[in-house]
Amino acid sequence: MDWLSIVLWLVIGIVSAFFLFFKKRYAYWKDRGVLYVEPTIPFGNLPFRKKTHFKDIIANIYNKKNEKSPFLGAFFFATPVVVATDLDFVQTVLIKDFSNFHGRGMYVNEIDDPLSAHMFSLDGEKWKSLRAKLSPTFTSGKMKFMFPTVVEVADRFNASLAELAKGSVILEMKDLLARFTTDVIGTCAFGIECNSMKTPDSEFRRYGAKVFDDPPHPPFLQLLASQYPNIARKYFHMRVFRKDVIDFFMDTVRETIAFREKNNVRRNDFMDLLIQLKNGGSLGDEHSKKLGKLTIEEVAAQAFLFFLAGFETSSTTMMFALYELSLNPAIQEKARQEIDEVLNKHDGMITYESIKEMVYVDKIISETLRKYPPVANLIRKCAHNFRLPNSDIVIEEGIIVAIPAYSIQHDPEIYENPEVFDPERFAPEQVKNRHPVAFLGFGDGPRNCVGLRFGRMQSRIGLVTLLKNYRFKPCEKTTIPMEFSEINPLLSPKYGMHLLVEKV
Repeated sequence: MDWLSIVLWLVIGIVSAFFLFFKKRYAYWKDRGVLYVEPTIPFGNLPFRKKTHFKDIIANIYNKKNEKSPFLGAFFFATPVVVATDLDFVQTVLIKDFSNFHGRGMYVNEIDDPLSAHMFSLDGEKWKSLRAKLSPTFTSGKMKFMFPTVVEVADRFNASLAELAKGSVILEMKDLLARFTTDVIGTCAFGIECNSMKTPDSEFRRYGAKVFDDPPHPPFLQLLASQYPNIARKYFHMRVFRKDVIDFFMDTVRETIAFREKNNVRRNDFMDLLIQLKNGGSLGDEHSKKLGKLTIEEVAAQAFLFFLAGFETSSTTMMFALYELSLNPAIQEKARQEIDEVLNKHDGMITYESIKEMVYVDKIISETLRKYPPVANLIRKCAHNFRLPNSDIVIEEGIIVAIPAYSIQHDPEIYENPEVFDPERFAPEQVKNRHPVAFLGFGDGPRNCVGLRFGRMQSRIGLVTLLKNYRFKPCEKTTIPMEFSEINPLLSPKYGMHLLVEKV
């Protein structure tokens, strides 16, 4: 047999083995009697080449839901995945049987990328310990203490905006709002005056933007890393964040802590609370207890998470709210009327008490989070074999469960006319009549967003400040209908957010 024949048979053997592997693998759900969406070799139910946001990948599966099953089987490459399609099942995963679905199965590399080991990504005892340590930092009392700081930053934001919005002007609101929330989080998390409105290219703004706009790897590689974490860590040393981003935030945290401890500086902000935990103290909460000291890397990772979650999700929530209010002027005027009426009762001051009275503004925030949830899909990992109630179907240990928050919140069977922006969906009587997990803007269960109080507070203050002083309208640069960026893991507009801004 000549060498050409040998090579040919070798290639035939490899290709045959490749297809036999996938054929066997793709029989996984069929062998278990589970309804599933037919995969394609070798990507499974992931798109081939076409740039698609992950929310749309999952939506394509969710939209094939069948009332005979609470979920559909799918495949990411060769890995079987559960896509939840029934709200009772979602409630089981997030709340009722949380102990069996407490992990997220996200890629973490503590050695090469210490910032990746933050509370959102960690699982098991590490997550449980950090959650117990950090939950007291987000009590309503702590939020009330931070409230004046956020208002102060909002006032500076308004002053800078007033210089730009003389008469009527088209402004790119995505960047402006990200600068506002960067300044808030920079102050509350690091005690640093970023002043991003005056210096748009500030280091905090620049490195924060890089996380989402310039990731180190394309989405499919990040997904592969989560599927095969040991290989990604051991052989490829894959990071979640860019090296320059890691270095900047690690250096900033080290310098901030060193300065505060040397000069005995106390600011009663998030960093102070982390330093307290680093030095082995509890946070004074009656239920808190000493759970071991935080390392400098753990402090940096949690401060980094607070920064990312605080600046990006709140800024995009306010941005999408302004977008919808520009398209729905009657809703915008109703919100402005409520703001004026409440502030008139409080001497024109934005206070903790006055903000709480603005229930319609809060409904607008909730409806924005329904239509534009920053985290479009929630991920949970099965810890032990789980048998579905009243069924022979078993979700095996290690299987990922994807909960399509975006699809659920756009399902016409759950929300009538889901593309219509209607804040009254969040009137108490309507909320009461819906399934408890029909709204997942902050997740749900023990792994819901730990900073939801801060996020709502920041978004309320920002929106009230803007609506009190400016009117927002669509312009020729406004993207209608909205198009989303495919590379940003969070929901974000593809072409920015251009609106016409007028002084009230």
